[in-house]
Amino acid sequence: MFNDFRLGLVLLENIKKAGYIKPTPVQSAAIPPALEGRDIVVTAETGSGKTAAFLLPMLERVSTGPRGGVRGLILCPTREIAIQTAQHARKLGRHTGMNSAAIYGGVGYEPQLQALRAGVDIVVATPGRLLDHLGRGTIDLKNVSTLVLDEADRMFDMGFLPELRRIMSHLPASRQTLLFSATMPPEILALAERFMKDPVRLAVGRVATPPETVSQAVYMVPSARKTTALLELVQRQTMESVLVFTRTKHRADRLARRLSWSGVKAACIHGDRSQRQREAALEGYRQGVFRVLVATDIAARGLDIQGVTHVINYDLPAVPEDYVHRVGRTARAGATGQALSLVTGDDAAALQGIERALGHRLRRLEWNA
Repeated sequence: MFNDFRLGLVLLENIKKAGYIKPTPVQSAAIPPALEGRDIVVTAETGSGKTAAFLLPMLERVSTGPRGGVRGLILCPTREIAIQTAQHARKLGRHTGMNSAAIYGGVGYEPQLQALRAGVDIVVATPGRLLDHLGRGTIDLKNVSTLVLDEADRMFDMGFLPELRRIMSHLPASRQTLLFSATMPPEILALAERFMKDPVRLAVGRVATPPETVSQAVYMVPSARKTTALLELVQRQTMESVLVFTRTKHRADRLARRLSWSGVKAACIHGDRSQRQREAALEGYRQGVFRVLVATDIAARGLDIQGVTHVINYDLPAVPEDYVHRVGRTARAGATGQALSLVTGDDAAALQGIERALGHRLRRLEWNA
């Protein structure tokens, strides 16, 4: 139970109000060494509760340590993850005296500057915008005592390593570093060796595999019938909340329009949408205004969207690990879900790569509708 950890009474009350009943395996493994001040490298499957696993020890250590300036820094690969993580930090840090702010691109500087000037204890940031603030002299990281790299493998995929190195040069060498990742490529191990002190290595659960509560299948579909198959699938009554993944931004836009024209309430999210459009689409989907959210892989990592009943891969991802992250958007927190993929003859190599990574063959269904 959370009471077994050395957490303050206010934090324990916030945990209870947030609806957390008992720690997940990754929280049980990561929180104790993090509270001791150890550097840790954690690999755990998507949807396993990693956010609370680093937020709770950070809030405890920052709230009981010396005051003054930014003392907790969380780096994330996307705006959505930064916003979401900052929201969790505010919820769990309520009444602790800890102020949190999200620093990310795609929006104006002024609201972020106002938050920084007002005094912030924990900053959740994307690397690019954080470097902009460092260059402008509007943020000082010399007092950071705890650094978290969230979705570290995704940050390497997105080419953030040079920016991470620049940010590290602004941090004190005596900091604690917590690194969370779903997979462990060599670049992450190299970062751990260079920037961490004798880190505790924790591998929790079946890393790089979908949750066991996800039912997976592929529909073998002729290329000309692919969009028709998607429309007929999402119109089934059992599909309450559907997340559709495409490989390109243009296709995401086109499919969202086609679904809307067919009477299915749908929105889309990808990197070319404005921040306001992305937030409106996500909030509408969470609130049930949209039954279908069409997305590129920007939504495959880290986004905490509860209640997704079905994930449909309109396009198979080029990288097998991205399939795992997409599928992990459903069946979160022990729930069940379904993951369906529309596979044409051109997808044979991609499907083989996914099945090789999973270690088993996915169930085949012929599309006869």
